[in-house]
Amino acid sequence: MGAEPSLEVEDREGGIRVLTVSNPARRNALNDALLARLDAALAPAPHVRALLVRGAGGTFCSGYDLTHLGPPGADGRLPDDPLVACLLKLERHPAPSVALVEGAAVGAGFDLAASCDFRVGTPGTVFLMPPARLGIVYSPEGLARAARLVGFARAKQLFLAARKLDAREALDWGLLDECLEADAAEARALALCATLAGHAPLAVSGMKESFGLLARASLGEADRARLRELRAAAFGSEDAKEGRASFLEKRPPRFTGR
Repeated sequence: MGAEPSLEVEDREGGIRVLTVSNPARRNALNDALLARLDAALAPAPHVRALLVRGAGGTFCSGYDLTHLGPPGADGRLPDDPLVACLLKLERHPAPSVALVEGAAVGAGFDLAASCDFRVGTPGTVFLMPPARLGIVYSPEGLARAARLVGFARAKQLFLAARKLDAREALDWGLLDECLEADAAEARALALCATLAGHAPLAVSGMKESFGLLARASLGEADRARLRELRAAAFGSEDAKEGRASFLEKRPPRFTGR
């Protein structure tokens, strides 16, 4: 693969669609162009019965490209709105999905893995959620996904304390379903996709949608508006500007609460 960000879409025998994120210069970080390609690849198609999501070169995804983040737009659009919409589309896709999580799954990469139905990792897998270090209030959809997987108490450790999990802890916490050496992990992820693709499509998609409805938080319009207000204030804050700058400059942040 070239150095330019790309999404490889490979339709394999048996209805398995393999989606490979590649952005070598930024350790497979997502940007809006990659999200647009991922969104297009997630258009429901009758021949797609299972999805495998992976990153190229031994890294899953290092997050959202911070150079593309900033304050909310004049129209109220939040910088991560395309990410939130795309991951909801993956989460609610009629075909079940498996994330092959090799190496780092950070921020949006963590959420990309959590948006899949299953996660297979390797001994080098690492999960990290850094929004507290970046001055950002993460999306309620992402917070809910993590809480459903590990519980609220552990989700608070991940988001508020920015606790990094290695593969063993991720397996113990339920963030990973399985952890195997790299070659075996790839084979296992593909075998799981084959199993899922071989079952009755209407039954699988129907039960997947049922699980999604059962897990969904019933927030009212006022609650959603308040959460969006909190997120907009954080994205537009001086602390968010400092968080991005310190991360890109590889130095400790100096937060002021403004």
